Amino acid sequence: MKRVVVLVWLCLAAASAAAVESVSLHALFKDKAIFVIDGARRMLTRGGDASPEGVRLLSTDTAAEQAEIDINGRHEVVKLGMVMGGFSPTTAASVTLWAEPSGHFYADGMINGRPVKMMVDTGATSIAMSGTDAKRLGIDYQRFGSGGYANTAGGVVKTYRLTLESVQVGPITLYNVDAGVVEGNFPREILLGMSFLSRLSMKRDGNQMELTQR
Repeated sequence: MKRVVVLVWLCLAAASAAAVESVSLHALFKDKAIFVIDGARRMLTRGGDASPEGVRLLSTDTAAEQAEIDINGRHEVVKLGMVMGGFSPTTAASVTLWAEPSGHFYADGMINGRPVKMMVDTGATSIAMSGTDAKRLGIDYQRFGSGGYANTAGGVVKTYRLTLESVQVGPITLYNVDAGVVEGNFPREILLGMSFLSRLSMKRDGNQMELTQR
């Protein structure tokens, strides 16, 4: 275990869901790290849930003695011996989508760094895609996903639950986003569901939809 004496003072934008005043990184492991966040000791795991304060662990690098974290949508690198502070409030990232003639909203973006076009679907609990699309994006869902079954109009199909490393729409990037993969060619389009949308502010005005990062 490596002791890290980094202290990060973080002044977040007022739009943040919860203001984090201080983060201290105390220990670093492979895919795990111990933090003290606003005085509370937290063990965070890569790909795991965020702390109650909204801090997620994205990655650890014990050789470089650094950790990547996401704080309510803000991506930071914490490194041994480095002190960070004096952040100024920033304007929250936002993107405007326009409805197509079909009435559906589509978003061009990226999943795990690869370009995609997704249909906004507030009725989908998570991002959803077919096995065909998952393979095209280089997602090994059979190896890393949790298998299950679902009833569809075409019968019972094999499904997989997994976590995407990153999902980007315009200037908005979120990390560790839940997704579902359905074996085969359905759904025909990648669905941008609530595992992504629920972490944003959504405003619709007629054929216009604005997504804003919290």
